[in-house]
Amino acid sequence: MLPQFRVSQEEAINVSGDDLRATAAAIFEKLGVPPEDAQVGADVLVLADLRGVDSHGVSNMLRSYVNGYTSGQINPRPNMKIVRETPATASIDSDRGLGVITAPKAMEIAIRKAKEVGVGMVTLGNARHLGMASYHAMMALQHDMIGVCMTSCPPRTLPTFGAEPRLGTNPIAVAVPAKNDHPFVFDAATSSVAQNKIEIARRLGAKLEPGWLATADGTPIMEEMEVPEIYHMLPMGATRELGSHKGYGLSCVVDILAGVLTGFGYGAVPGRPNFGHYVAAYSIAGFDDPEHFKTNMDEWLHMMKSTRPAPGHDRVLVAGQPEAEMEVIRREEGIPLHPEVVQWIQDTCGELSVECRF
Repeated sequence: MLPQFRVSQEEAINVSGDDLRATAAAIFEKLGVPPEDAQVGADVLVLADLRGVDSHGVSNMLRSYVNGYTSGQINPRPNMKIVRETPATASIDSDRGLGVITAPKAMEIAIRKAKEVGVGMVTLGNARHLGMASYHAMMALQHDMIGVCMTSCPPRTLPTFGAEPRLGTNPIAVAVPAKNDHPFVFDAATSSVAQNKIEIARRLGAKLEPGWLATADGTPIMEEMEVPEIYHMLPMGATRELGSHKGYGLSCVVDILAGVLTGFGYGAVPGRPNFGHYVAAYSIAGFDDPEHFKTNMDEWLHMMKSTRPAPGHDRVLVAGQPEAEMEVIRREEGIPLHPEVVQWIQDTCGELSVECRF
């Protein structure tokens, strides 16, 4: 994450991942989530924090989930049903279940199908937010598989030339195993920046880069800005001249595969609080010997990282590398939380009569 999305070292309160996970799981349980599901939900959030994806971790998402459970928008004990199935595919009614808990279950189904027929693809409709998309994609790695996750989100993003939001931030995540190197893990919104990061910037009082947002009438803001009261998200590329049609097109692909294909609607219809999800697992053994493939991935990763850097830069990075490096640091030093976030968690634990571990 960019510097404007991180709490400063002077303000940060470091919390161990284990303590944060235990506290988040206890909050989930108090809201009616079964213990096993609560552990999964907490693990998804904390891994995001450990990997430096603060926008999708405990600090930024847990309060949203608490509000969703208490308002009845999220079902703590969903009755997930497979409504259509083939040897390689399945479509699931999530019954308003939280995606950070239901998507791992869907990926387990996709992995099982991939073991049987080489490929597994599962859609989840009538769903809620799934957190860090790469968590679900990375579940495939330990099975010598490539994992994919996409989510069709409620509309916040403008189509190119548009003045009305029609698409969500609609992220795409792809995880690919390597042999000795870290896995390749790409996880990015198809908007110029993830919506959650905008709200982090608002909390921190940070300024935003040109091309991230548009005014209320759809005009891209092409200078540095503070977070406006009213704004729209722009597709990746910001303007047609800078390639926004590419981000717009990719977002449409996600809306179709993770939304329309579920049979339960898409980002704009029925809109918030509905989400649609798509997970897939591709068995490497169906295409190449897994050990040969992973050795080649090591070589490929080394090729990319050994690229001569441009002036002003120390090195070339590949997807998954910054997160893997951050995870090592935060597992040892703890997860830096903003004081306001710590206070909210402690207050929420007090209101719910839950032990806060920090």
